[in-house]
Amino acid sequence: MREVPEEARPRERLLRYGAEALSDVELVAIMLRTGVRGESALRLAERVLAAAGGLRELLGMGIEELAAIRGVGTTKAVQLLAAFELGRRLARELPRPYVVRSAADAARLLMDRLRYLAQEHFVVLFLNAKYELIGDKTIFIGTLDASLVHPREVFREAIRRSAHSIILAHNHPSGDPTPSAEDVRVTGRLVQAGRLLGIEVLDHIIIGDGVFRSLREDGWPVEAERF
Repeated sequence: MREVPEEARPRERLLRYGAEALSDVELVAIMLRTGVRGESALRLAERVLAAAGGLRELLGMGIEELAAIRGVGTTKAVQLLAAFELGRRLARELPRPYVVRSAADAARLLMDRLRYLAQEHFVVLFLNAKYELIGDKTIFIGTLDASLVHPREVFREAIRRSAHSIILAHNHPSGDPTPSAEDVRVTGRLVQAGRLLGIEVLDHIIIGDGVFRSLREDGWPVEAERF
């Protein structure tokens, strides 16, 4: 970054003013560490964010997509992904035991983990009799479909963990958490299976971009209640 005045370089600005004073471009430049021939890390960071379409989209990119951006390559892509993952893990740090008393508690657990993903991820939270979280598992990745999300996969894990109840959750990559007809069908099928097995499905949370919907709080769809 020799062409950038020292006082304007991201690293020096962070040391002087703190990380919160830096722009998204400057923070990405620090993670990239160096630029490429004829291009500073700052300029490369601008181009990376532009290629991704913004910070939200950048956080959802995979290793191959990042590495394919000119000037990034595998090493810089790994640096970026590692930093993003640390941020997600920090956001998921929770008090133990973590008690899920409401849809908001479940959404708080999953929001930063799911909101930026480019594909739908179907996750199940497993709770004990005190509604304490005892674990979670991603059951399915892809467009939610009642024919693909099989109760066997969901409840096998619930039984293995001796779960008293479960909460279903998945993200909408569009950012809009409005339930689809297929979301309703999947919910109804799993509610029915849970009743037969004695493992209650407490809710189905749909994660959007900073917002969520609870099918339970929405009054449950008719398709879920009829079982």
